[in-house]
Amino acid sequence: MRTLSLPTGGEMPVLGLGTWRMGEDVTRHATEVAAVREAIGLGYRLIDTAEMYGEGGAETVVGQAVADALRAGDVRRDELFIVSKVYPHNASRRGTGQACERSLARLGLDRIDLYLLHWRGNHPLAHTVEALHELVAAGRIGHWGVSNFDTDDMEELAQVVGSGPACAANQVYLSLGERGPEFDLLPWQRERGVPLMAYSPIDQGALAGDEALGRLAAELGVSAAQLALAAVMARDGVAAIPKAVRSAHLKENWAAAQLQLDAATLSALDHIYPVPKRKTPLAMI
Repeated sequence: MRTLSLPTGGEMPVLGLGTWRMGEDVTRHATEVAAVREAIGLGYRLIDTAEMYGEGGAETVVGQAVADALRAGDVRRDELFIVSKVYPHNASRRGTGQACERSLARLGLDRIDLYLLHWRGNHPLAHTVEALHELVAAGRIGHWGVSNFDTDDMEELAQVVGSGPACAANQVYLSLGERGPEFDLLPWQRERGVPLMAYSPIDQGALAGDEALGRLAAELGVSAAQLALAAVMARDGVAAIPKAVRSAHLKENWAAAQLQLDAATLSALDHIYPVPKRKTPLAMI
């Protein structure tokens, strides 16, 4: 699996497993744990979650699957890259650390590899960043970053980082159907070596049924969903974290990471889904 270098050192896989909407229904718990467990078995090493997902339920799902995989010897802890996020209303100077400890308990881990501010809230960025720096220093998180930050947010953040570790990543909505970040946010991050993590890279599955995309994908012998996902991962500095529970989708997404799209294919995709020519508001789900 290809990786992206983090500005704070270390690397992150370009493909991960998203867990939004997991942990919301106890009757699906075993199925969801099995899905994360299968993903690890297939080779997924980046797993993204958040305290918001199922109000901690998704973190519990991930924690059990990781514990089972470690116990079975299928993976080492240092091979995994676990990402979680703090709610904006919890991201105060004191509340950030408390939220992190709750997430660690649900995950059953002593360290979160990348901890993100889920979106801008009312707490001063400087207070949140100070708390995140302390968590890095204490070894409770490996790196920190943000989510749903547009270019102006990133520029403001750069002014308050101070002498501590830099922002390691920004997670936003990016797909063929939503290419707004490619106008200025992605170039801004590339210049500074900050990876962009693309959530909903298949537009919550909608692109799987796109006819124009399907015709182009058929010429390549892949599915529309695979082509959509591969197109996102083909962008320099971008990692993708599609959510999947069904075994077929886990395998399909994993295979998409191996696709190499040539210039003609990328040009055809740009024709179907043009790159924006002006600034648009950052999309959020």
